[in-house]
Amino acid sequence: MTPLTRSAETLRGAVRDLHPAYFALVMATGIISVDLRTAHATALSAALMWVAAAAYAVLLALTLARIAAYPRRLLRDLHDPHRGFGFFTFTAGTDVLGTRLALDGHVGTATALLAVGGLSWIVLGYAVPWAAALSHDGRESLGGAEGSWFVWVVGGQSVAVLAATLERTAGAGRDAVALLAIVFWAVSVCLYALVAICVALRLMLYAIRPGDLTPPYWVAMGATAISTLAGAQIATMTSAPAALATHLFTPHVSLIFWAFGTWLYPALVFIGWWRHVRRRVPLRYDPGWWSMVFPLGMYAAACHNLGEVIAVPALVGIGAVQVWIAFAAWLIAIAAMLRRFAGEYGLRRGRPGPGE
Repeated sequence: MTPLTRSAETLRGAVRDLHPAYFALVMATGIISVDLRTAHATALSAALMWVAAAAYAVLLALTLARIAAYPRRLLRDLHDPHRGFGFFTFTAGTDVLGTRLALDGHVGTATALLAVGGLSWIVLGYAVPWAAALSHDGRESLGGAEGSWFVWVVGGQSVAVLAATLERTAGAGRDAVALLAIVFWAVSVCLYALVAICVALRLMLYAIRPGDLTPPYWVAMGATAISTLAGAQIATMTSAPAALATHLFTPHVSLIFWAFGTWLYPALVFIGWWRHVRRRVPLRYDPGWWSMVFPLGMYAAACHNLGEVIAVPALVGIGAVQVWIAFAAWLIAIAAMLRRFAGEYGLRRGRPGPGE
C-alpha cells in the first residue's frame, strides 16, 4: 500500500468512525483557555484558543464528510441512547469557542457562532431525545440513560453563557440577547432535573457494572458548573431590562448548583478509583476523556465567576487552584489522544501500513 493510499484509508476510517461526542475536545480546550486567561497566563490561553479553533474546524469538516459519505452510520448514532446525546457537544463546542473569541474582541465571529450554536441546540433538542430515547421502548430507553445525557443541559447553558458574554457589546440588540440568555439558562435548569431523574432511575433499576461508570458521568458535574457560570454571567447583565427581573434570583440558583457540583466532585473521583483500582477496568483513552476534562475546567470558571458576583474570595481562590488541575488533566488527555492516534492509524515512524 502506497503512502498516499494509506493516508486516504486513514482519512476514511477517521470519517467513518468519528464519535459524535468528539466536539468535547473543543469544549474542554476552549474553557481551559478561558480559565488560563483569567489566571493571566496569556500566552498559554491564546495557544489553547487556537488549538480549540483548529480542532473545531477539523471536526466540523470530518462531520460534514461523515454526513455525506456515511449517513446511515450517523443515523445509527442518533438512535443510540449511549451515543445520540453526544451530538450536543457540537453545540457546546461552538458556544464555548465563541465565548473565548468574544473575550478577545472577535465579536462578529462569536455572534455567528452564537447563531449556529443556538439553532443547533433547538434542532438537536427535539431530534436527539426523540430518536435516542422516546422512539424506543420505555425500559430500553431508560437502560441507556447515562452521564452523556447531561450534555443536553451543557449545550443549552453554553448558549446562555455566550449570549450573556455578548450582551455587553450588543448595542441596540442588548435586550434580545439578554432575553435569549435567560431563556436558555432557565430551560436548561429544568432539563437538568429531568435528565438527573432519568439517570438516577437507571442507576437504581439496573445492575451497575464497573464498565458502565464511564468518564461521561463527569458531565453531571460539568452541567452544574456551567449552570453556575451561566447564572453568574446573567447576574452581571444589569443594563438590559430583560435581565433586571432575574438579577437577584440567578446568584442564588447558581450557588445551589455550585454546592451540588462541589458535592459531586469527590464522589466522581471515588467512582474513578473504584472502577480502575478496585475493579481493575483498564484505563484506555477514548473520546469520553474530554467529557471529564471539560467539567474540571468549567468548575474553575464557575468558582471564579460566582465568587466575584457574590463577593466570596474563597470561591475565587478555589477557582485559581482548579485552573491548573484542569490544565494538567488537559495535558494528560491530549498526550493520550495523540498516542492513541499514532497507534490506531499507523502514524508511528517506520510502522508499515495494512497490506505491507
